[in-house]
Amino acid sequence: MAFLEQLGGRWNISLFHYRNHGSDFGRVLAGFEVPPAEMRAFETFLNDLGYAYKRERDNPAYGMFLT
Repeated sequence: MAFLEQLGGRWNISLFHYRNHGSDFGRVLAGFEVPPAEMRAFETFLNDLGYAYKRERDNPAYGMFLT
């Protein structure tokens, strides 16, 4: 909930997948629509959240299925 409250309505979540196998944490795949002019602000937002994240733009699967 804290994530969504901080996100507000600034950027659109275009992809969301949550996976948990009975542990105390889960893995999340999220895609966002961010205008190029706002990318720096978005990266600052992600860093300020304090959650570990990894950009998948260079992942071959991204190029095959999401572009």
